[in-house]
Amino acid sequence: MSTEIFEYAPAPESRAIVNIKSDYGLYINGKWVAPHSKKRFASINPSNEEVLSKVSLADSVDIDKAVKAARAAYNKVWAKMPPKERAKYLFRIARLLQERAREFAVLEALDNGKPIRETRDVDVPLAAAHFFYHAGWADKLEYAGFGANPKPHGVVAQIIPWNFPLLMLAWKVAPALATGNTVVLKPAETTPLTALLFAEVCEQAELPAGVVNIITGDGSTGASLVNHKDIDKIAFTGSTEVGKLIAKAISDRGIPATLELGGKGANIVFDDAPIDEAVEGIVNGIFFNQGHVCCAGSRLLLQESIVDEFVEKLQSRMAKIRVGDPLDKNTDLGAINSSAQLAKIKEMSESGSKEGAQIWSAPCSLPTKGYWFAPTIFTGVTQAHRIAREEIFGPVLSVLTFRTPQEAMEKANNTPFGLSAGVWTEKGSKILWAANELKAGVIWANTFNKFDAASPFGGYKESGWGREGGRHGLAAYIKGAR
Repeated sequence: MSTEIFEYAPAPESRAIVNIKSDYGLYINGKWVAPHSKKRFASINPSNEEVLSKVSLADSVDIDKAVKAARAAYNKVWAKMPPKERAKYLFRIARLLQERAREFAVLEALDNGKPIRETRDVDVPLAAAHFFYHAGWADKLEYAGFGANPKPHGVVAQIIPWNFPLLMLAWKVAPALATGNTVVLKPAETTPLTALLFAEVCEQAELPAGVVNIITGDGSTGASLVNHKDIDKIAFTGSTEVGKLIAKAISDRGIPATLELGGKGANIVFDDAPIDEAVEGIVNGIFFNQGHVCCAGSRLLLQESIVDEFVEKLQSRMAKIRVGDPLDKNTDLGAINSSAQLAKIKEMSESGSKEGAQIWSAPCSLPTKGYWFAPTIFTGVTQAHRIAREEIFGPVLSVLTFRTPQEAMEKANNTPFGLSAGVWTEKGSKILWAANELKAGVIWANTFNKFDAASPFGGYKESGWGREGGRHGLAAYIKGAR
């Protein structure tokens, strides 16, 4: 009997389809302009530390220009435009994202570090889907339950994170435009390039000048945007810490905000669950996008009778995860987004070991250059461990146990977060019971990390305010809607 082991041959995607400029300006009022400060910073490929481009660092002067451009576009063009005409622009953008899908997928993998398989099959198609979906809503808002004559807020400031740069842009820009608002958007400091490429799509779609403005920069840029006096609404996705600062900054200004923040999702596996299927779901729940997912199933709660079997099968499956070049179509797990995030993941993992949990990492050879971390699980974890309480935002899973279904619910809810949860069982009645007991905004049953433009997403407690996607997400961009 042959014992030959088959290995995947490298299958790299070509980066030739992407034309990355040596430096980028700011996209304000339909034009590319130099930053007032003349300062630029590097956008780095996290898989090999290559400098991809130099990007503008916007200051308060640039932000004021962008907000004024958005205000003029809102007053003179966008708010006055018939909704069915606005819909045409969103539809054009959606089609252009599809036509340029390979270009966006390659650029996202280069700038973010995530595998091309994910950018190609998840990020870009879902981004286009959000523009298609909201194009359909643009001329039907009066039937959405927001009253006979729903009105937009005006100028919306949007700040997006580095884990899903293009997808988070779509989650925010699409509903804002569909409801008649104009936008000033700031992408994350480490992943600005797909947002800047999206500006080219806006030009290609002949979107009126000033409707979408894209400014790049760091935390100071975001703070200046939040504090601008002529902003009518804020939408932010990022850490709970920054979300709290934004909430405090706008507390006396009466500005509505959508805040999609951190999470510490529980993936609960009961003893009657299909084990092999659940193992796949757990792997997808924590190792998808290197664990850089706010709704990641970062806490695995196993019923005691299946712990040994499940952990053994989970480790066997983890050993097959292919870690490496994000542009290789065979790669399952890419690079950590930045050196700062890698340092945080390492520090949190070290704390788990120091506090007595048992660490196990998948055997794999990591590249010598770039930011890398092997898929890792901790067993022997209690709720007192930091790794069970704090968001790691990396490919690290904490395994806890429970005896009864009620104990599982108590442990799952014992967190300041409330964004996501997963339930694995063959009994529909148990799924419905658990869904009612769990304090989380998104609950998956016998699956994990499934998204749809028509489905609202958001959390409770320190996981944020409001919803994005679906009819509920539209409400955030309409005055007085809930």
